[in-house]
This record gives sequence, structure tokens and C-alpha cells, in this order.
Amino acid sequence: MTSEFARFLAAGAIAALANVLSRMAFSLAMPLGAAVVCAYLVGMAVAFVLMRSRVFPPGHGSRARQAGAFAAVNALAVLQTLVVTLVFARWALPALGVERHVEVIAHVVGVAVPIVTSFLGHKHFTFR
Repeated sequence: MTSEFARFLAAGAIAALANVLSRMAFSLAMPLGAAVVCAYLVGMAVAFVLMRSRVFPPGHGSRARQAGAFAAVNALAVLQTLVVTLVFARWALPALGVERHVEVIAHVVGVAVPIVTSFLGHKHFTFR
């Protein structure tokens, strides 16, 4: 594993924790799908700061261009996260007999799914 990918995983873990914890808070006030999207925005903000400062070299382009590219890469990732979370929460986990912490388990799985696509997108597009 490259040190860049290891830093990406560490930064991603911190952002994922912010994502999951904020989703739990958002779920107190809104349905799961909306909470997942709002939490993803929290995690994305944390991830951008960490990726830009700790993971990838400065690259070319302004902070604004990088933020736009970061948002574009994450638009795909949020769709992956949302679909996987909802499928696991509504169908897969109940079909497996899981009854406790279904939303948390589903959301953690959903957050983990776009790891590779996000790394490649940010390395070759956002921070190139």
C-alpha cells in the first residue's frame, strides 16, 4: 500500500466518522435518505480539508477549481453511498435477520463502498 493511499484511508476514516456521527444526529429530525445526504455533505467538507492538506500534493489549479472537482467526484460517491445504504437498511440486512442498529450498519457499509472510486477520482482529477 502506498503512503499516499494510507493517508487517503486515514483522512477518509476521519471524514467517514464525521459522516456517520452527523447522520445519527440528522436522523433525529429527518428521514434516513435525507439524513444520509446531509451527513455526506458534512463528511465531504471534512474530507476536502484533509485531502488537500494531508494527502495529495498541491497540484495545479485554484482552491475553487479543486473544490468544484472534489464536489463532482463526490457526487458519484454520494449516489453510491445512498443506494447501498438504502438497499442494506431496507432489504439486505432485514433479509439476513439483522434487527439491531440496521441504519448504522447500512450507513457504514454505504460509506465504505466508494473508497476506491473516490481515491482514483481525487488523485487523477481533483488534485492532479
